[in-house]
Amino acid sequence: MNKNQKIALLTKKHVAQTYGRYPIALVRGKGSKVWDKAGKQYLDFVSGLAVDNLGHCHPAVVSAIQKQAKTLLHVSNLYHIEPQSQLAEQLTSLCFADKFFFCNSGTEAIESAIKLARKFSFDQGHTDRIEIITMHDSFHGRSMGALSATAQKKFHTGFQPLLPGFKYVPFNNIPAVKKAISKKTCALLVEPIQGEGGVNVPNPSYLKDLKSLCRKNDLLLIFDEVQTGFGRTGKLFAHELFKTKPDIITLAKALGGGMAIGAMAATNRVMKSFVPGTHAATFGGNPLACAAALASLKVITGKGFLKKALETGAYFSECLQKLAQQHSTIKDVRGKGMILAIELDKPGAQVVLDCMEKGFLINCIQQNVLRFLPPLNISRKDISSLMPVLSESLLRLSKSKI
Repeated sequence: MNKNQKIALLTKKHVAQTYGRYPIALVRGKGSKVWDKAGKQYLDFVSGLAVDNLGHCHPAVVSAIQKQAKTLLHVSNLYHIEPQSQLAEQLTSLCFADKFFFCNSGTEAIESAIKLARKFSFDQGHTDRIEIITMHDSFHGRSMGALSATAQKKFHTGFQPLLPGFKYVPFNNIPAVKKAISKKTCALLVEPIQGEGGVNVPNPSYLKDLKSLCRKNDLLLIFDEVQTGFGRTGKLFAHELFKTKPDIITLAKALGGGMAIGAMAATNRVMKSFVPGTHAATFGGNPLACAAALASLKVITGKGFLKKALETGAYFSECLQKLAQQHSTIKDVRGKGMILAIELDKPGAQVVLDCMEKGFLINCIQQNVLRFLPPLNISRKDISSLMPVLSESLLRLSKSKI
């Protein structure tokens, strides 16, 4: 039994089996690289599922965590927390929102947004307007509210009845949204670019058209930017690509530079519906997570960082496009910035395993979509080194009888 297998055995014995794990135990990371317990090195094109936008253990984030850990780890939100207020100030200066609510994850951020949308509607005197329209192939989380908002049946099995008050329509389909809006609708919830659903990019006018519908029908527009936020698309927030601002936004993943933190933000007009006692999170906005987030945000918004990430993403996309010209098994190449994907005409699980064997970590979603979420500061050299490995695996896949 090797070192990775020993850890895997402990996991199987003592940890709830809610994840289908690969047979390696990652124990160290630096930049775009990680190492397993046996000492093998991998180039990471998963980034903790779009968490490690700065790569692993970025010096600025590590330093901020170490400094804060020596000062104050946690206090209740019954008191003012300096790093939390500083983070909120920084974030509001960078986006449409006036107020932030901090929590611990993307799922919690979604739950917060659902509650705020319904409470705002209630405060406006629309006590019967409780429905939120979401999109097919969306993914908003796995707690009951977020799961009910997620329009993918495969995640629902065994957990019915789901919470009422959600209506599903096709993504990137304005007529379907128009048809679904009723006297009970209070909000639309959408990912500007769908992540887990397949890296689906909408038409350029889609988000603007959704906002027009919201204004016409007095609805709230909620953007789930948990995966697309903080430079993943080459912009600080993906909705900037589409020149459309929401009323509410949910954030998490890359905000903390590797530390767990989530956030829900809104305009003053909407956030005034959250008053003391309406919502809370014990660890939300704790000093340690906020210190890490402040450091991460400073790097991401630093001079030239997003510009370079956008350029590197364009290079990565070009590499994948060239690969598609060589392999007919690739049906589509899509994405923006550093959230990219290739859709295959066959299941892609074996490609993930082939790449792992050669020292590259990639991700397969929706059975046949290979998703790439590298650190935003990955080098072109590292991207180029993946291409021959992918090509070799895709060639074998095309010849297989799967």
